[in-house]
Amino acid sequence: QVQLVESGGGLVQAGGSLRLSCAASGRTLNMGWFRQAPGKEREFVAAINWSGSSTYYANSVKGRFTFARDNAKNTVYLQMNGLNPDDTAVYYCAAYAGIGAYFPKVRGYEYEYWGQGTQVAVSS
Repeated sequence: QVQLVESGGGLVQAGGSLRLSCAASGRTLNMGWFRQAPGKEREFVAAINWSGSSTYYANSVKGRFTFARDNAKNTVYLQMNGLNPDDTAVYYCAAYAGIGAYFPKVRGYEYEYWGQGTQVAVSS
């Protein structure tokens, strides 16, 4: 059974930074971050493959967010810089089966496992 546990959300002023973490138990997985703002649909943010050799970002975060992983710790990290109020949302870590799987996947239904979410709020 795969479990994903996010941490690192919080309140930050516009222009600030936060780092989200997601600890995964079990298998080697391709990982993604999604977010959902109030009244909006869930949207893809970023993905990283099982080895960490490939990443993919939504246009809205490209150049500001960096997705990395430490497989020795079974943990992925989303470094978010230059935050603005439009980044306010609940951020969800997600995963799907790893080695050999197609990458990247950007639709939520393509992910098998989900964390509980962590709130990110950016004040103007």
